[in-house]
This record gives sequence, C-alpha cells and structure tokens, in this order.
Amino acid sequence: MSQALAAFGAFGPESFSNMVCQQAPYFSTINPQLTELKPGLAEARVPFRKEITNHLGTVHAIAMCNVAELVAGLMTDVSIPSGGRWIPQGMTVNYLAKAKTDLRAVACGEAVDWDTAGEKVVPVEVFNEEGEKVFTAEITMNVKIA
Repeated sequence: MSQALAAFGAFGPESFSNMVCQQAPYFSTINPQLTELKPGLAEARVPFRKEITNHLGTVHAIAMCNVAELVAGLMTDVSIPSGGRWIPQGMTVNYLAKAKTDLRAVACGEAVDWDTAGEKVVPVEVFNEEGEKVFTAEITMNVKIA
C-alpha cells in the first residue's frame, strides 16, 4: 500500500489534506479537501473564495489547474506499484463554463495500465455545485516502475 493511501486512511481526509498542503505548499492556495482516495480514483473539493477568483469573479483558470494536478498526482501515487515513481510531464486543459461555486475535482484512472512504466494520461473533470462540468484536463504522468 502506498504511504499516501495509508496516511489518508489513518489520519482522515481533513488532516491528510492539510499534510499534503504542508508538503507541497502551493496546493494550499486553493484550500483543497480530499474526499476520496483509492487506486484509480481521487476526488477533492475546493471552496469558492475571493482569493482564487479572477477579474470576472469566477474561479481562476490556474486554481482549476492546481486542483487537477493535485487529484491526478495523488491518484497516480496510490495506483502505481509499490516503489514506483511519477512526475507530471504535461497538461492539456479545456475551460467549459464559468466556475462561480465550490468545485469538485475527480481524477479517474481506472482505464489506465498502472503496472507498466511510461507516459500515462490521467483524465480529470471539475464540476460546479450544480453538477455541471466546468473544466477538464488530461495530465500526462511519466511513471517509472522499480
């Protein structure tokens, strides 16, 4: 079992989210709350706050990129074989609608072959409170297997 998955189970979502933000401080700018973490799936919520809005009063594009990288990275970490390593290599994003509410980001890697090394494309979807998809990302992870 990955250390991240063990910590998520041992400390719970709130404490684990705080620990992730201490380890990688930039994530704290979006105040994320991880709600689910298991091999092939990670989900986090981001509260709507003035600090992450743009000149239009909507959630800034980079805040959505930030949560996408968070869930994709954690999902990758708990999905690869023990001793494996990964690093984000690239991100392609689509902004589908103005984000004016709290957000829910979901990385689903159930269709990804995590048992082999190489480039893995992790899909991420971000939804508003009404369930409307406002953003998508495909994050390419470079995975090394020990």
